[in-house]
Amino acid sequence: MSCSYTYPSGYIVTSTFWFTKNDAEGNPVSLSDDADYKARVTYHKDNKNDCTLRITDLRESDSATYKFRFITDQTGGRFTGNPGVTLSVTDLQVKVTPYSVVSAWKTLTCTTCVLTDNPTYIWYKNGQIVTDNTSPYSVYPDAADSYSCAVKSNEDLHTPAVCVQDQSCNRVTYIDKSICALKGSSVDISCTYSSYHPIKTTFWFRSDKSVPEDLTRDPEYAGRALESLHSTLRITDLRESDSAEYKFRFNTQISGWGYSFPGTILSVTDLQVKVTPAAEGQKTLTCSTTCTLTDNPTYIWYRNGQRLDESTSLQYSVNNSYSDSYSCAVKSHEDIQAPAVCVVGESCMNVTYTHQSICALKGSTVDISCFYTHPSWHNVTEVSWFNKWESGVTKDLSLNPEYADRVEYHRQTEKDSTLRITDLRESDSTEYKFKFTTDEARWGSSFPGTTLTVTDLQVKVTPATEAGKRTLTCITTCTLTDNPTYIWYQNGHKVKEDTSSLDSDSFSDADSYSCAVKGRDDLLSPAVCQKCWSVTYTHQSICALKGSTVNISCSYTYPSNHEIKTAFWLTKWSGKEAEDLSSVPGYEGHIEYLGDKESDCTLRITDLRLSDSAGYRFRFITSGEKFHGSPVPLTVTDLQVKITTSLFSSWVTLTCSTTCTLTDNPTYIWYKNGHKVKEDTSSQYSDYLRDPDSYSCAVKGHGYLHSPAVCVRGQNCWSVTYPHQGVCALKGSTVDISSTYDIGDDTITSSHWFSSKQSSSWKDELVPENLTTDPGYAGRVEYVGEKERGRSTLRITDLREEDSAEYKFIFNTQTSGWGYSFPGTTLTVTGNTALTTFR
Repeated sequence: MSCSYTYPSGYIVTSTFWFTKNDAEGNPVSLSDDADYKARVTYHKDNKNDCTLRITDLRESDSATYKFRFITDQTGGRFTGNPGVTLSVTDLQVKVTPYSVVSAWKTLTCTTCVLTDNPTYIWYKNGQIVTDNTSPYSVYPDAADSYSCAVKSNEDLHTPAVCVQDQSCNRVTYIDKSICALKGSSVDISCTYSSYHPIKTTFWFRSDKSVPEDLTRDPEYAGRALESLHSTLRITDLRESDSAEYKFRFNTQISGWGYSFPGTILSVTDLQVKVTPAAEGQKTLTCSTTCTLTDNPTYIWYRNGQRLDESTSLQYSVNNSYSDSYSCAVKSHEDIQAPAVCVVGESCMNVTYTHQSICALKGSTVDISCFYTHPSWHNVTEVSWFNKWESGVTKDLSLNPEYADRVEYHRQTEKDSTLRITDLRESDSTEYKFKFTTDEARWGSSFPGTTLTVTDLQVKVTPATEAGKRTLTCITTCTLTDNPTYIWYQNGHKVKEDTSSLDSDSFSDADSYSCAVKGRDDLLSPAVCQKCWSVTYTHQSICALKGSTVNISCSYTYPSNHEIKTAFWLTKWSGKEAEDLSSVPGYEGHIEYLGDKESDCTLRITDLRLSDSAGYRFRFITSGEKFHGSPVPLTVTDLQVKITTSLFSSWVTLTCSTTCTLTDNPTYIWYKNGHKVKEDTSSQYSDYLRDPDSYSCAVKGHGYLHSPAVCVRGQNCWSVTYPHQGVCALKGSTVDISSTYDIGDDTITSSHWFSSKQSSSWKDELVPENLTTDPGYAGRVEYVGEKERGRSTLRITDLREEDSAEYKFIFNTQTSGWGYSFPGTTLTVTGNTALTTFR
């Protein structure tokens, strides 16, 4: 609404505004203060001459008389421009009337109040624009046809499509003309439709594409666009680049709904906090967006990372403070918050996360980073990452047993922190937050952090088209971060590398297909096929203990017209000649093929060594073809006890550490001075610190594969170490079973060997008896090397098969003794004519 104003010279204009109503006291209410007009009105307040008013997103309730008012510095110097401007807001309707009594033609009229500026009209027939630009508009009716009209330059404000004959014509009606949604959120764009003829296909598309293309097939929307029932398009993880006009189209055997008919305009915005001066010593904060959010949201405010309960409006008034930062979010979308801003200066309490959300592959490594600031006169006393909190109490992630040996903290400067999580599991999917405390303040725990979603890869196969082509999609449960490059495999061979997660071709039913992401080729999807060649492993990677036995389970398929000739495993392959692992030196008697020549291809490896760490792959040869699966990485690890102490505590935290994450979530066993003290799924154990104590850990089911005992302080503590976990000896021969021990600063009072196999003959089953007093070993047992401090050897002669048992060494001191539950050396006596072996 254009206007200009003048006033006498010598006056100074102090206030200008538009209004439509007065308050209870009869004073005009400025539109900018009216809740119905907020964020929709702008007008010039340059106090010169221009007083033009602009109102956006007009509503029928805006119909009113608008008046401009200005106030000067002189008494009585107030003026209102009467009679004002009367605004009538109308929508468009298509009115259908017969052309004449004797004619089948119809007259269509785009009815409104008399629009200003003699507009040009646009007509749509079945969603497609027609050339006629007048109103009224004459048409010859067809039962299938619908018509709609709009005014040029306001095409989005079109009328609903109407049938000119019957009510079953072609129609599409959008639920919303426009939607404003938050970046990172999800949106549903819906319409209703009907068709006179049977429908063959339906899809959604962007109007800015030169050719209408099904949005669910667009690589930019891969994994984010889903067309549900009832013609609703859902787009997840919204990006600013998703801002566009979206249209629905259907096709019949005869025609289809046109693609020029206006659809729903989506605007994607982020949140920003704008700071403006208010009363003295105060600021007004506004949670700002580039469009007006749909559905009148409730706002949430944060101060220094802590949620405030007293304000739920778009604006919030605060006192000036150099320390405080503020951020805002929208209720039900608390994870999508505005960056925190300082009220005064630039060094307030603040944490900024590099990513609001991250999608990463199961088994991979992820870095979650942030930057933080604080006033220069504050000193940081504590920093940590966490993902669990109750009533404001958080737990440092590095002390969480579920993340033992998988979490590291890194930093490059004094104002950044990176949380690194390795060997990702699906259970790691959650929100991660950073916390820091200074000597004067702390960053709150309710401020949104970074949400991590862990996904695996799957190949989705769409039905064949008329041209015989299928589409393979490398799908994930979330959109992978950093726009990865995808690798496609056909029958285990790499065939394609592309930034698209889609692959369309005439695929053979006899072939298998899998996908991976470049840089993590080892984390590929299971192979899919119809009647094809495939190898499927139960585990994509395996972590197992040194000395244990592992089964690498797998199954395989092949076309029914083939017959298996050879099947074997391998670790090294030049691409030409594959070498059967059973013929490789060092694997004799060490591996066993448990599979068959039908579908099972399980490999067993016994007495694992660190050198067995490698990629293992299965290969089979048929009467006509050869096929191999991708390698399964096997990592062999031993156990080590890591000690974490505190300068201010007498407690110590012990971690049973491995170089990889053991498969199948094991239960851990803890030993203190040879006594079993704990059995738990946690790999950590806490205890009171004492100088003579030593600790060792093992995994349930593999107790003999325990870690070396370690001292909690220094190198002088109780311990017993066996050179061999197992000994195999011939019946009738002699064997030496040795141990080394340390008693710290104590004095040894007694020591002996025993076997728990003989516990039934002990006077007290909890007090092991000396093997030399056992009648079953009379004259056959002696201790050698006893004069050498710190070493003891048990010698058994004339070995019998019933001597097969576990043998342990214990000692007693003036204060206590070495526990009898600590694993020893297992002796196996055999009648076979083989040499004595140790392991």
